Amino acid sequence: MNTLKTAALMTALTVLLIVVGSTLGGSGGATMAFVVALAINGGSYWFSDKLVLRMSGARPATEAEAPELYAIVRDLAGRAGLPMPKVYLIESQTPNAFATGRNPSHGVVAVTTGILDLLNRDELVGVLAHELSHIKHRDILVSTIAAAIAGAITYAAQIAQWSMLFGGRDREEGAGGLLSGLVMIIVAPIAAMLVQMAISRSREYDADDGGARLSRTPEALASALRKLDLAARRMPMPVNPATAHLFIVNPLTGQRLLALFSTHPPIEERIARLEAFATGQPAV
Repeated sequence: MNTLKTAALMTALTVLLIVVGSTLGGSGGATMAFVVALAINGGSYWFSDKLVLRMSGARPATEAEAPELYAIVRDLAGRAGLPMPKVYLIESQTPNAFATGRNPSHGVVAVTTGILDLLNRDELVGVLAHELSHIKHRDILVSTIAAAIAGAITYAAQIAQWSMLFGGRDREEGAGGLLSGLVMIIVAPIAAMLVQMAISRSREYDADDGGARLSRTPEALASALRKLDLAARRMPMPVNPATAHLFIVNPLTGQRLLALFSTHPPIEERIARLEAFATGQPAV
């Protein structure tokens, strides 16, 4: 279901790009904006693992210093049919984790030292299964494509804004054309951002579902999410906001953002879905 939702949201982004392009600058303006956004996000995708790990202060973990962590990741990767991902540690007492890498062959799992102290083994298995599901589902690729399209929409709006300021738009368009252009300049980037965030939330739900199936203990993942959310609100983790969406729970403040503007689904909903999954009930 969430895969279909993601596909529908990606389609909505594409349609929005076409509408914005035809309204603001014709096909040429939309194409130029898309090429620029694709180049920027393509570079980010190719080097995403290195950039994210550097911004997060993560370092490679040796198997000697984290034998249980390695054992869990190796077992889950085998179950999922994935290559063994690289394992990284972040020196932080705030418990959290994320996965990155442009494809399964370049997969990386990073956890904070705090998560190793807080969670029991079953809960840690659930969290790591969630992160390996992101790798298996190629969520970095999905988020990069979404970012490229959303970026193109924003660039097109900015181009149109400067064009209006310097009289680049045809005066014969009249008040109606000017009004539609202004609406598109304001509304389109916001709409693109909302769809992009909805895609992020959908991928989190899918990773929860995949993690529950892979770990075979959905109740343990639900318990882990409850602990991680509480810790994030008590001990915000000072990370670059650009990487916050990657973590299993929002690491910044734990504040309750308006749902439409959040990259993470509400913890209560995620827990309820996992608990329903554990009892064989339909997801709420």
